[in-house]
Amino acid sequence: MAKLAHAQWSSRMGFVLAAAGSAVGLGNIWRFSYLTGESGGAAFVLVYLACVALVGLPILVAEWMIGRRGQKNPINTMADLATRHGRSRSWALVGVSGVLAAFLILSFYSVIGGWSLNYTLGSVMGSFTAQDADASGAAFEGLLGDPETLLIWHTLFMVLVVGIVARGVTKGLEAAARVLMPLLVVLLLILVGYGATSGFFGEAFSFMFSPDWGALDGSVMLAAMGQAFFTLSLGMGIMMAYGSYLGEDVNLLSTARTVIVLDTVIALLAGLAIFPIVFANGLDASSGPGLI
Repeated sequence: MAKLAHAQWSSRMGFVLAAAGSAVGLGNIWRFSYLTGESGGAAFVLVYLACVALVGLPILVAEWMIGRRGQKNPINTMADLATRHGRSRSWALVGVSGVLAAFLILSFYSVIGGWSLNYTLGSVMGSFTAQDADASGAAFEGLLGDPETLLIWHTLFMVLVVGIVARGVTKGLEAAARVLMPLLVVLLLILVGYGATSGFFGEAFSFMFSPDWGALDGSVMLAAMGQAFFTLSLGMGIMMAYGSYLGEDVNLLSTARTVIVLDTVIALLAGLAIFPIVFANGLDASSGPGLI
């Protein structure tokens, strides 16, 4: 029986959008914003950008390179490459830890994905029209206190995810990313424009880009490093798996730079969309999940 050819991304741009689709998400729109609020604003942002450039970039390239060399899932890739170079197959545990991390991440991403679907329907139906901050917060608390509703929306989200992944690399992940990633950028630009009309855009801009170095300490630096890993999906087996579908003609360094720039721009846009609204409504910039 002939060996089946390993699937590949149909184009570099398709891979960039798919990789950015993995990197861009809660880490940019929610976690980046609330960590910025908790960690003193611009000082955190600047340290985060340095961590992404100096640490995130080389690790991202390394994960893609390992995945492309192994052409298998992260567990088998690490085991086969270790054997090929005369090392212990126990290196497969690195792949196991990555897959386990991805499973754990899915366990809470899927819950928040269910929240998002619920809010999408609510916004279309006008459920949030003319609500103030307190009413919006009460609506969120009401959702969290309704396990049946949460289960329904969580299940629907997982059905959508399974449906996309089951269609494969090009017809599933890549096709979805080609539509959803540009749509996300458009929506964020609209929200930034809305935030600019709040009267607090200048305050939000200053909060994000005028550093208070007195707020910089070890915990802020550690949070920035953790955010750099989280937002780029590093150490989770995801980028290694994506790299296994890369052709040898793809320049990993330039592609990684493109993904990181796109990921960072979206994180900054999310902050510029969220913080003007936060300040306009007198909310706490470090209020965690409520920011979204």
